[in-house]
Amino acid sequence: MPNMTGGQALIRSLKREGVGVIFGMPGVQMYHALDPLIDEPDMRFITVRHEQAAAYMADGYSRAGGGGIGVAMVVPGPGLQNASAGVGTAYAASSPILVVSGQIPSRHIGARRGVLHEIDDQMDTIRPVTKWAHRILDPAETPSAVHEAFRQLKTGRPRPVEIEMPPDTLRQQADVELLEPGIHVRRPAPESDVREAARILGAASNPVIWAGGGAISSGASAALIEVAERLQAPILTTSEGKGAVSDRHPLALGGLRYMGEPLLEEGSEFDLVLVVGSRFATVKPQDGMQVVQIDIDEEEIGRNHQPTFGLCGDAAGTLRDLHGVLKSTVPQRPDATERIESLKALRRSQLNRTEPQDSLTAALRAGIPDDGIVVSGMTQIGYYSRVHFPVYQPDTYLTSSYYGNLGYAFPTALGAKVAQPDRPVVAVSGDGGFMFNSQELATAVQYGINAIVVVFNDNALGNVRRDQQLGFNGREIGGKLHNPDFMKLAEAYGARGVRADGPEELERALRQNIAANDAPVLIEVPVGPMPSPFEN
Repeated sequence: MPNMTGGQALIRSLKREGVGVIFGMPGVQMYHALDPLIDEPDMRFITVRHEQAAAYMADGYSRAGGGGIGVAMVVPGPGLQNASAGVGTAYAASSPILVVSGQIPSRHIGARRGVLHEIDDQMDTIRPVTKWAHRILDPAETPSAVHEAFRQLKTGRPRPVEIEMPPDTLRQQADVELLEPGIHVRRPAPESDVREAARILGAASNPVIWAGGGAISSGASAALIEVAERLQAPILTTSEGKGAVSDRHPLALGGLRYMGEPLLEEGSEFDLVLVVGSRFATVKPQDGMQVVQIDIDEEEIGRNHQPTFGLCGDAAGTLRDLHGVLKSTVPQRPDATERIESLKALRRSQLNRTEPQDSLTAALRAGIPDDGIVVSGMTQIGYYSRVHFPVYQPDTYLTSSYYGNLGYAFPTALGAKVAQPDRPVVAVSGDGGFMFNSQELATAVQYGINAIVVVFNDNALGNVRRDQQLGFNGREIGGKLHNPDFMKLAEAYGARGVRADGPEELERALRQNIAANDAPVLIEVPVGPMPSPFEN
């Protein structure tokens, strides 16, 4: 076994697992993890300006597809705590990221001596937003710990994992045996359950499909469409599931409405819901409606509705098996295109079209190619896009899921662009959210990450002001903002700044800068107060 430091064992193990990019912030406890990267020219270290952005960028890198697992590296204590907002977002969105954290010297762990960056106990602070966390105290253990981290990342429900190493462990030398990467298979639901689900589906007269983010992360789109076409069942998607089936598909009904989905409530024409990769938490179906739920996380099955028949397994494999059983046991249903088109028209008539959100959202869609990746921020246009922005491919519409945090859109888009440098990546942000991580323009320029951020600027936390005005008799506090000149800000960082007044200029600015793909771009769209986007 070769002799190496814990830091060398860490980096060489990550390389064997296919890691090519690490987003992070250098710091004293991590020097012996950083130094080995100098000897690995195939691995990039991208220095962020805030640890929060390291986790967000790792998340965007993982979710954009094609780049593998996103990795964030941070110092202990405040570094890990700064990153925790991004780790929590990845946890909510079921995104597999690896967080490599430092620790204080091993002899001080738990002693409460107040050494630099000490938290007692640090792992307790990160466990609630990770699937698995582990502390390495012996350099020889490093390959097996990294091996297990990637097993956790690539099996079961994809969520963040964390490993941490004290500086003395990173520095210490030992005989270390490096491991080959594992072969990880996500298993479908048991055959007996698939057959019973097919029987239940076959007995339903009018099923509908509800697709969530798990349908995308498992790569289930093709199998989902096969099952839907066999049953001639229309497909609704959650915000996280947008793109699981193209909104152009005849069976696609579009995205979930903000306040639930009336199509499933009392009086619904549907008698069964096939739920694929979703917690099924944002709707209350009519009492007694049968649900068949496919989820890789057994704890989610039936959590939010009964009666539910559960299929615990990988969505793609389970749907393929389900389609095979349906083909042999359930006759092909008559073509329902005409019926579903009338249902789409009914939904469209029920959806409130709110301005200026509608025109601005349409401009975004018109200006971004089908394969462009949109990171939908917590802002008025972002909220509106959940329902009204059509999506045509998987992995092209990213949200912060139920975490709902300001500031995630721009750095997440940067991570996505690192994973997919030849595809357009656009962050949709408000001025309030953008300023959480506007400093990452420096990162984008330094590393040539040519993503675009569209900042809808109303000089306010728009939701806060509107809610206070409507709910507190016009009394408001804390919602007004003072912003920099965004064009000068972009110029100061070396990025390109463009001001777009209205939908036509926004569409034109997007088309021009996507075609150029030669610089990070900030497009500012001045807007005023907007009506609520949630009245749908």
